[in-house]
Amino acid sequence: YFKEKEYNFSINLSIEDIQNTETINFILYFLNNYKIGYKVIFELTESEEIEQNEYVQKFIQEIKKHGSKIAIDDFGTGYSNFDYILKMNIDFIKLDGTLIKNIDHDQNMQIIVETIVSFTQKLNMQTIAEYVHSENVLKKIKEIGIDYSQGFYVGKPLPHII
Repeated sequence: YFKEKEYNFSINLSIEDIQNTETINFILYFLNNYKIGYKVIFELTESEEIEQNEYVQKFIQEIKKHGSKIAIDDFGTGYSNFDYILKMNIDFIKLDGTLIKNIDHDQNMQIIVETIVSFTQKLNMQTIAEYVHSENVLKKIKEIGIDYSQGFYVGKPLPHII
């Protein structure tokens, strides 16, 4: 289905998914047989388990061979270790909604997000803002230099893929 679409798509995976041989074999089967790797972004929720897991490194190396990309989801919610981001060959950092939702009037959040964006730009990573819910928030994240946005202001979830 996705092979014929013009857009990329994301798949969220947990540490349990990555440690499950059946799940990984399923993913690799589709990447190998349908040649859609260049359209897939695998999103991993930031956690200490992700950094300290040998399966994650192997998974990233394998899917990168197929042109797939890796995003760290919910960045800024807790662990936020910059060191592991350097080690993991990440393509995207998805900034958690708690950093974004009040960014249009919270100077401290602006400073934090500007710092993260500066860091990612220097490492040729891209950023995605979650929870973009208003025109003012969208304007502010564009001003800061965030690459992409998601949230109800940008587009509400649909029951079916178009």
